[in-house]
Amino acid sequence: MIGGEWPNPLGCHTGTVPSTLPPGEAAPADGRLRAAALAALPERPLAVYVHVPFCAARCGYCDFNTYTAAELGEHPGASRATYAAGVLRELDLAETVTGEAAGRPPVSTVFFGGGTPTLLEPEDLTGIVTAIDERFGLADDVEITTEANPDSVDLDVLKRLRAGGINRISFGMQSAAPHVLATLDRTHDPERLPDVVCWAREAGFEQVSLDLIYGTPGESLQDWRRSVDAVVALAPDHVSAYALIVEPGTALARRVARGDVPEPADDDLADKYLLVDDVLGAAGLDWYEISSWSRDRASRCRHNEIYWTGGNWWGIGPGAHSHVGGQRWWNVKHPAAYGSRLARGASPAHAREWLDGPTRRVERVLLETRLRDGLAADLLDEHGHRSVAELGARGLVEPGDLSRGRLVLTRRGRLLADAVVRDLLP
Repeated sequence: MIGGEWPNPLGCHTGTVPSTLPPGEAAPADGRLRAAALAALPERPLAVYVHVPFCAARCGYCDFNTYTAAELGEHPGASRATYAAGVLRELDLAETVTGEAAGRPPVSTVFFGGGTPTLLEPEDLTGIVTAIDERFGLADDVEITTEANPDSVDLDVLKRLRAGGINRISFGMQSAAPHVLATLDRTHDPERLPDVVCWAREAGFEQVSLDLIYGTPGESLQDWRRSVDAVVALAPDHVSAYALIVEPGTALARRVARGDVPEPADDDLADKYLLVDDVLGAAGLDWYEISSWSRDRASRCRHNEIYWTGGNWWGIGPGAHSHVGGQRWWNVKHPAAYGSRLARGASPAHAREWLDGPTRRVERVLLETRLRDGLAADLLDEHGHRSVAELGARGLVEPGDLSRGRLVLTRRGRLLADAVVRDLLP
C-alpha cells in the first residue's frame, strides 16, 4: 500500500476526524492546558480545524465521525441549524485557555472538514471565520479552506463563501467514472465537476484543490487514467490522491468480508500511484507529500503542513483532535454530547495525553519522512543512522539530499514508505 496511507498518530487525515477515539487520561472540565504547552504556543504556527459532521448520505468506505440529519435529529447543538452556535462556544473556550499564553500567535490557517461543511449555510461558515478573527486574529496571509462535495454548492453559495473570507476550496471528486462513484456510494454527477471548478474560479477562490481515491473495487487502470486526465483538464492548483483503505466496521468492509467485492490489491495500488504521479508531474503538479501534489510551493496546503510538521492546532467539533506544545487532546465523539457539554459551560474534551520528547521524535520521523522537504537526519537515533546507508543502496532515499543532511524519499521510496519508516525506527 502506498506509504501505508497515513501512519497517523495525530488522529487527523488532512482535515477529517476518525470515528473511534484513542485512550488517554481524563481531560479537565475547564479545558486548561499544561503550563509547558502554553509556553510553547508562540514557537510554532497556530491553526484551527473545524469539524462539520453532517453528510447528506453515508459513503460505504467512510470511517470518519459523520452523521446524516436523520441520525442526529434536532438535538440542540447537534442539528445543522444550531451547530455553528456550539462551535462559537468552543472558540470562546479556546480563546480563554490560550489567552494565558504570552505572545499567542494569530491563526495561520483555518480548515473546515467533515462530513460536508457546505451542508451548513455559507454564513454559518463565514461567521465562524469572523469569530476566529475576533478571538485570535488572522494572519495577513491566512489560508482558509473548506471541503465541499460537487453537489453541495452552486455559484451563489461559492460567492457567499468567498465574500466571507474563505479563499481555498477542496472538492471531493474521488473519480470521474460513474460506476466507481456508485461503488463508493458517492452521489454527485461527475459531469458537474467542470461547472463547480469554473464557478469557484468565477467566485474568486485563490486556490482550488481536487481529491481523488484510487483502488476502488471494479476500478480498472483505464478508469483511473480517465479520472486523472479529467483532473488535469480542470487545471487545479492542488491534488490529493489517496489509496482506498477498507476500514473495519464500514459497509465496504462488510462487502469485502462477504466476497461481494475484492479488497484492493497492493500491485494495483502501486500502478495507479505511479500513473497519477506521472500524469500530474507532466501537467506541472509536483509531489510535496506522498499523497499530495501542487502547482508550486504557494499552492501547497499549509494547513496540512502544520499537521505534518508538528505545529499547533485547535480542533473544533465532535471528535476533533488538537495539539498545542506537546499536549494532545480529543473531543467527545457524538454531536449531541458535544453540544450538551458546551451548553453547560464545560469543555467538550474527552481525554488527553502528553507527548514526551522521544514520542515527539518518533512522530516526526513517521510524518516528515513523507514530505518532499524530507526529514532532518539529526532526528534519527543511532539505529536510524545505521539504516540510512542501506536505504540509499536500495534506492529508497535520495543520495544528494542525504549529503545535505536530509532524508528524502525517491519515487520507489514513496511506494515503500512504511518499510522505510520501520527501518528508521527501532
